[in-house]
Amino acid sequence: MSVLLETSLGDLVIDLEVDACPKTCENFLKLCKVYYYNLNAFFNVSKDFLAQVGDPTATGTGGESVWSYIASGSSSSGKSVPRYFEPEIRPKLKHTHKGTVSMAVAPALEGHKGGCGSQFFVTLGDNIDYLDGKHAVFGHVVEGLDTLDKMNEVFTDQDGRPFKDIRIRHVVILGMGLLFGLAAQLSQSKYSQEHHTDDPFPDPPGLIQPPSSPTRPPDNSTRIAEDEDPLATLPEEEEEKIRREKAAASSALTLEMVGDLPFANVRPPENVLFVCKLNPVTRDEDMELIFSRFGTIMSCQVIRDKRTGDSLQYAFIEFDKREEAEQAYFKMQNVLVDDRRIWVDFSQSVAKMNTHWSNDVKRGPKAGGRGPGGFAGRDDLERTRRYREEHVPSKGHGHGYGMVFDVHDASHSHGRKRSRSRDRYDEPRDDRRRRSRSPPRKERERRRSRSRDRDRRSGYSDRDRKR
Repeated sequence: MSVLLETSLGDLVIDLEVDACPKTCENFLKLCKVYYYNLNAFFNVSKDFLAQVGDPTATGTGGESVWSYIASGSSSSGKSVPRYFEPEIRPKLKHTHKGTVSMAVAPALEGHKGGCGSQFFVTLGDNIDYLDGKHAVFGHVVEGLDTLDKMNEVFTDQDGRPFKDIRIRHVVILGMGLLFGLAAQLSQSKYSQEHHTDDPFPDPPGLIQPPSSPTRPPDNSTRIAEDEDPLATLPEEEEEKIRREKAAASSALTLEMVGDLPFANVRPPENVLFVCKLNPVTRDEDMELIFSRFGTIMSCQVIRDKRTGDSLQYAFIEFDKREEAEQAYFKMQNVLVDDRRIWVDFSQSVAKMNTHWSNDVKRGPKAGGRGPGGFAGRDDLERTRRYREEHVPSKGHGHGYGMVFDVHDASHSHGRKRSRSRDRYDEPRDDRRRRSRSPPRKERERRRSRSRDRDRRSGYSDRDRKR
């Protein structure tokens, strides 16, 4: 009885010791039949020692026998089934040659009896007598020793885990009369795993074979994928293209978060041209006249400074059709307009798309009886909100600011103090001077003039005062 393991490094054909170890072989074959080993990773590879596999969790602590697997998947079964079964250690079966296949024997722990589950290993060296009597030999690799040599040379970490995953891709149960060369041909032709007619053991009660093998590896590895080449490099142009695409996606997401874009995957219009390096004297009418020979122009605007009205020397021209914009792009590049060679490109601005619409943080239909979003077929867009709510006038005013408090809406606890201060500074300037302690300027001048008149009448002049 033979089993074919198709790994990511090559094929392994294992001859099973069905007569010497019937219990172990039955467990192994039934686990193969339910695709238990498919896409399992070799989690422990020691150079010139062994390569261990059979744990779906790839941690070295998982795995169970086929009888425990059936019981755990059946809800009707009330009795508990042990996770492991007693190992069949035969003295005549030893780890003498490279390629010996053995069931790993789990040690007995508190409350759990040790034994064999689903984990097994293949020796990568000869005469490993250290394992004799400790683990149950049940097969030998008869084809694929070159695959074991490749496995023996892989790079591993300090725990023996390969840096690049080695996985069992497919498991095929072969018949007694199949030759080894035929087994390799079956592997290359993706031999169907439905052919289990030569299985010498009857299926245990409750065994249900899945309809197909798993196609996605379990998410239990942070290593290099088994089908990934870590040294593969792309051409410089493709790497630059990928880098630019990632940078553009990141920038678009940032602009969406700050509200500059209505949504990150928005595309700029294809019928709008951006024209720069214009002469300051070039007007909208001039640009429209020059570009109108390529097609119907929907809008043409030279961007100007908001205060001074001076041209910023660039413009946006919107055509009716995309083909007209493309023709103008190819024909008007570096054309001389008003003694300036202009530069023409397709516009990347989406300002018109975000004039009245922005993201809705709720990402769903609008609440409160408002209608759904209606921009570009997106339900998560709503009209932009501003601080000033024009439809909600404040108290005593025609316009109010919804998110800025008004001074007239101050609390009562500080209203008296604020009203005094406001009344004092709202009164006329002359009245505030009267309330001040120092006399006004005219009053001081009048007092000085009166004092000089008294001195002059008494004969006391300003010259005597200076002395």
